[in-house]
This record gives sequence, structure tokens and C-alpha cells, in this order.
Amino acid sequence: MKLTRDSKIKDLYKTAIGQDVVDKILMQMNKSDKWITNPLVSNLKISALNLYIKDEGFLDALLDLINSETELGVQEGGTLTKQWWKEVVFYQIYPRSFKDSNGDGLGDLQGIISKLDYLKELGIGGLWLSPIFKSPMKDNGYDISDYYEVNPEMGTMDDLKELIDQAHKRDIRVIMDLVVNHTSDEHPWFQEALHDPNSDKRDYYFFRKKEETNNWVSFFFESAWRYFKEQDIYALKLFAKEQIDLNWDNPKVRDEVVKIINFYGDLGIDGLRLDVINYISKKEGLPQGNQWVGDLMEFTGIEHYFYGPHLNEYLAEINSRGFAPNHMFSIGETPGIGIQLGKLLSADYRKQLDLLFTFDHLETPGHVRFDEYLYDLNFYKEHMMKVLGSNSLHDWTSLFFENHDNPRMISKVNPDPMVHDVLGKALNVILLTLQGTPFIYQGQEAGFINQEFTEEDLRDVESINKLKVSDMKTVLAGTRDHARTTMKWSDEGGFSESEGWIKSQHESVASIESQLEDSMSVLSFTKQLISFRNNTDDLIYAPIQFIHPKTRNYFAYKRGDYFIEINLSDKDINRPKSNDVLGLLLSNYKGQVLGSLRPYEANIYRIL
Repeated sequence: MKLTRDSKIKDLYKTAIGQDVVDKILMQMNKSDKWITNPLVSNLKISALNLYIKDEGFLDALLDLINSETELGVQEGGTLTKQWWKEVVFYQIYPRSFKDSNGDGLGDLQGIISKLDYLKELGIGGLWLSPIFKSPMKDNGYDISDYYEVNPEMGTMDDLKELIDQAHKRDIRVIMDLVVNHTSDEHPWFQEALHDPNSDKRDYYFFRKKEETNNWVSFFFESAWRYFKEQDIYALKLFAKEQIDLNWDNPKVRDEVVKIINFYGDLGIDGLRLDVINYISKKEGLPQGNQWVGDLMEFTGIEHYFYGPHLNEYLAEINSRGFAPNHMFSIGETPGIGIQLGKLLSADYRKQLDLLFTFDHLETPGHVRFDEYLYDLNFYKEHMMKVLGSNSLHDWTSLFFENHDNPRMISKVNPDPMVHDVLGKALNVILLTLQGTPFIYQGQEAGFINQEFTEEDLRDVESINKLKVSDMKTVLAGTRDHARTTMKWSDEGGFSESEGWIKSQHESVASIESQLEDSMSVLSFTKQLISFRNNTDDLIYAPIQFIHPKTRNYFAYKRGDYFIEINLSDKDINRPKSNDVLGLLLSNYKGQVLGSLRPYEANIYRIL
């Protein structure tokens, strides 16, 4: 049924887009969903939202978006299917910062190969490589100029083949980052399209005359349009000016993407992580973005492409023509996608994507990444209870705290060095015992934290652009460079024989080498955790039952024969009484205190 201004707010909230968009707006406004779901408000007409949101165009934009997707995913039931990617612990590598084998200060594929034994001993079953394709590196590899060549600074195609072979010999699957929402402006497709208006490549991108452009804002805080003076024409670029968006409405573009997928399937790659894949379908005509939404979300125009009109169709096509025939795993990075839309993109019966990376858990309500604040883990608890509580047996969840685009979680929660180790261990207990597939980002296993940067130290194009419109304090709160510091393999550094391209991990954090020799280190504890999960079927497939869900600072749940509890605060809290007889298996503290949990204490028990 098509919704109108006269429809009830509760009808809006029953739709996938309606629920996700309203939840997202409420989170940005730091409001509870009870603000919408209480009987008084939910029975009002949708037009009543104008009482709270003083923008007439917002309702038109919202209704247009909601009516574009009338389907709601399965909410309960189904049959659980076992898959290798549900069972392994993944490890994300940012190749430029992982290990340098030739002394040029840049990480490379041979460096990764040299550390495969470390990953095997850690218990890793899946390896995710951030982009290694040929690239001018304007956005550290997320601007691809050749999908069929390895970036020379990282090695060769022979090195990649060796990496795949050596990883498989250690029972480690390999997935790669594929960026196909956009290409580098140096890609031959774009160069041909730019300089030859009659080329069929011209329709691979969005070219417009000035009067045909819109008010969209890029994710690097500038206009989403780049002007090419010699041709007197503009091209759409949602990210850096060198990253030009592809036009997926052109079937030839989709043919090219399928060709790439099949190429790497033949090479032996086990799966692909698809960068910002939910942005591939833009609304026809590229209409103006709503300014109220733009001001709230910081990115004007996002409502016209975060869940575009042909997104499901295009994902189903590349799955049927690429992923399925090659038995490859697909995980989509999907910024802005919430719980209900996520079910439509990744439920197993939909046959589009296997898994998603969504990001609503990374910032607490009312905050964005560049805000300076302390992250409250109670929000993560509430969010994960909502996500996992909404899953049917058709759905599966990715679990992560860190990646190449976000600051280190220990620093976000509590930078006090006195709680560094217990907090790092507690975060990894949560990550490795909740229901879903865990993704560890390089260094997270050892408790890596944010680095201290000066303006001259910055390497990330997003941060450099952000500094032009803000200050260094703001940039330091959210710079992606925190995650991209080089790995601290030894006390001397161990990343390279020369100076690395970016600063190393913080000097206060013990090296991988020294932590491996310390049985009480974050790394040694994480190895125990991974081994425990790898050998405990209940921690992979058993349903999750949350215990005392409303008790603040206390996160507890059962997984089959196991009980997990975590103190989410830096204060002692009372331990709720349990009717179960419990045997302690693993803890981030020595011994136990009767009736209480110490700061960030995390315990795993066997239910006897």
C-alpha cells in the first residue's frame, strides 16, 4: 500500500525503509524510538511530523523513498544453513601498513606472506585484504585504475597467486576488497570517456553540464561534482575528486563488474568485500538533495542513493552471474543501511549478498566520528540486542569494532592506560562470543590504540580535507590514520627496514613479539579466545539468550551450554544472582570477587 501524508506514523514504521530511516534520524537527534512508537504519536498522520521537523520538503523526500520499497524481510523462523564464513574468525589487513618486505617503507604482499604463520597460530580462518589493485593512491587504494593488476608498490600478480596458495595451505580463506561504485580518474575507462564524447565509455559515468548538476555533497566534505575545464563538463564523484562514480544503470558497466568477479574466482579468491556497494544505484535524474536531511547527516543528497531504486536488482544480477557460479562469499559495505533494509540485502533466500558491514553501532546517539566523546558500551549492548533479536534464521550478522576507516575502540571507550589491557580483552570477549562472524582488524588482537598526530603526520585525504573546515582537535577525534599506523611487530618496530609511510603504533603499546611471550598480554588472551570459539560449536551456531537486559553496565547472555558476562563500565558493579551453577573457563582478571565485577571484567563460564 502506498503511503501518503494522511497515512499513520505507525504505518510508516512498519515499512523497512520507514523504520530504518526514522531510527537513523532519531539516533542522530539522540531520541528514543519511543518518541515515535508511543500510542499518541504513532496514531498521528505522517503530516504531523512537520510539527517536529521544520522542512516541508522532508516529507516528500521521505514518502518518495519509503514507497520505493514496500517489501519487509522475514522477521522470524526459517532454516539455519551452515557456511564456512559463519564459522571462521576473519582478520582484516591494511596491506600498506601490515609488513614491508623490501625496505621501501610500504607494506606489500610478500610481507603478508611472511606473517601467514602468525595468523595461523592466532587461529584466523579468513583473511580480508584492503585494496591491492593498481591505483594512484589518492585514497590509499580505494581509487582503482586497473582491476586486473596489483599495485606495483605491493607486488605482482604472481605474488598474489603465491599468497592465495600459501594461505590455502594453512586453511586460511582469502577475500579481497573490490571497489566498483567508482574508479580512479586514471582508469582507462574514464580517460576515454572524458576525452571522447562519442565513446561508449561516456555512459560508464555521470557527466553533466553545469545547469544539470545538483547540490549533493561528497563524503570528503566538498561538492560531489568535479569540473573539467577543457571539456566544460562535470562528473559525479561521491568521494575524493579522483574517484569518479560509475553508472550502474548501464548494463555494460554491470558486465564489466561480473567479468572482474569471475576473473578473481578463477584465480582462487574465496570472496570479495564490496566497498560502499549500496551506493551503486542512483535515483533517475539525480534530483536535488533535501537540505534538512543533508544538514542532519552531513551529506546532502544521500537519500537518493543509499538505497537506490535498482539496488536489489543489480546485487541479484552480480550474484547470479558472478558470485554463485564461483561459490564465492560476498560481503557488502553498506553505510546508512539499518536492520530492516539489511535483511532485504543479505537474507539467504534473497540471493544478493551473504553478509553486510553496517555501522550504526560505531557512534553513540547524537555523535558522529569526528566528535570528541567517550563511547558508552551500554549503547552497543542495546544495539546488538536489537539486531540479534530481530534476526530470523535466514539472517546473519558481522561483528566488528574496528576497521581501516575508524579510530581504535579502546581509545574511544576509555583511553586511561590503567584499564587498557582489561578493556582490550573485554572488547574481544564480546566480539568473539556474540552470534555472528567476527572480524578482527590488524592490531586489535594486541590492544592497539590511537596515535598522536601533528598536522604534518596526517596522510588520509579525508582528514586533510576535514582540517580545512575544522580544527586539529576535531580531526584527531576521528581520523582514519589512527587505524592505519604501521604494525608494531617488535620493540624496534619491525614493520620495515626503513621509515614507514605513516607513524607506527603508539609507543606505550607492547609489540606483537613481546606480547606473544607474555601469557597475560591482550594478544595471548585473544589467542585463547579465538581457539575457544573455533572449537566450540555453541559459540558459532547456538541461539543467543540475553540475561538481565535492562541492567545498566551489565551485559550477559547464554550461548548453548555457555554463559558470558561483561562489566561495561570502569567501576565495580554488583553481579546479579544466577540460578545456574557456573564453572569459570576464561576471564580477563585473575580470580573472582564474590558478588561483584571489577572494571571491564569479562568472564566465560560453562553451565554445569
